[in-house]
Amino acid sequence: MGFPLYKRFMGEVPQQCDVLIIGAGPGGGSAALHAARAGLKTIIVEADPEVGTPVHCGECLSDLAVQNLDLEIPEYVKALDVKGIRVIFPDGTKKLLTEPGYVLEKHLFERWLCDEACEQGAELLLHHRVTGMERIYNSENKFTNWKIEGRGDGFPIECKAVIDASGVAGAASKLLDMGTEVEVIAGFQYEMLDVPNDGYLDFYLWPEYSPHGYVWMIPKKGGRANVGLVTTDKKGAIKYLDSFITDTYLKEKPTVNPPWRAEGIKVRPFGGTIPISGPRSRTVAEGVILVGDAAGFTSPLFEGGSHLALWSGRQAAQTIAKALADDDLSESSLLAYEKAWKKKFPPYHKILKGKNALYNLTDEEMSIMAHCLPEELGNMSPLQKFGIGLKIMVTKPILMTKRVVPILLSFGYSRAKYFGW
Repeated sequence: MGFPLYKRFMGEVPQQCDVLIIGAGPGGGSAALHAARAGLKTIIVEADPEVGTPVHCGECLSDLAVQNLDLEIPEYVKALDVKGIRVIFPDGTKKLLTEPGYVLEKHLFERWLCDEACEQGAELLLHHRVTGMERIYNSENKFTNWKIEGRGDGFPIECKAVIDASGVAGAASKLLDMGTEVEVIAGFQYEMLDVPNDGYLDFYLWPEYSPHGYVWMIPKKGGRANVGLVTTDKKGAIKYLDSFITDTYLKEKPTVNPPWRAEGIKVRPFGGTIPISGPRSRTVAEGVILVGDAAGFTSPLFEGGSHLALWSGRQAAQTIAKALADDDLSESSLLAYEKAWKKKFPPYHKILKGKNALYNLTDEEMSIMAHCLPEELGNMSPLQKFGIGLKIMVTKPILMTKRVVPILLSFGYSRAKYFGW
């Protein structure tokens, strides 16, 4: 495309490009892959020294998500094929949401995405952090390109468009006026060894161990598992999780034979913050699109974000490719992206309403509701839902005044069909 090249410490690096992608997570990797496939000169800048680490999430992705995104995920990035989700209530009652999927080796998955993008011509700059974004206008006051400053020898970079996939903190939202702030929740987990599993992800709705949140056990091959939680009590997250592990079947127990390993032994801690309040009020502006966590895209009940990030990255790339072809990177042109995700993504307001109602239940009320639910939570028919309502009316009528119907709807909207996992 005739862009000049400049020597940098990492080799020949283009100073200019069509689209700059900030962040090499699932949203950024997806955006880069589809932008490069569209023939756009693409640069990815990643603040960390390598792609995929540190890991910030539970690492699971539904098979339906893979089908929706036309991805052919290689076997080596999969940690385990799983059957679905088991929801466990305070009294131990268990219900299933059976939907096949995968637990990923997330760092390998994200590196694979970036490798695929680079094979299509994208450039990846590691240890490059954006610190400044300036719009450039021509003499007719029309936006022409960005000048991006940052830490790293590849800066400054001039680009025609930016896709911000830099996570919940969001480079663009920090440096530009992108509307509402997002509410976040603390997520913390351990990778553990010798954790038994039967191929289901376990989600514990146990307020004692995760106020206004839940605990998870996400299994991997060879007895490995991610065991973690989200809670609004950010300062107490580690304490709550340690208590859960000590008090449950994950309690560390020395074996009778050497080398004295333990059931549920903790290997390493990791975590981060997760957006929980739904999308930002603005996810596009002149020359820029937000994707994934930067846009506030997570499924509000169980905070799944990979499917949403991957889809939004693809949609952002496609929207920018069309805008560049039309020579129109105005906000009104890029609003096609917002229209697309609003049509496709789950009804956030309904899920948030149900989630808030769920967390307002006492442990006893939560367990009573669970006893009224069918064993399988997916694909409940209208007749089943009517039967659940009758059971609740007979068992605990007050639950109907506590918005139990929105709670049931929020479970339904947390399926993979609605980008829930």
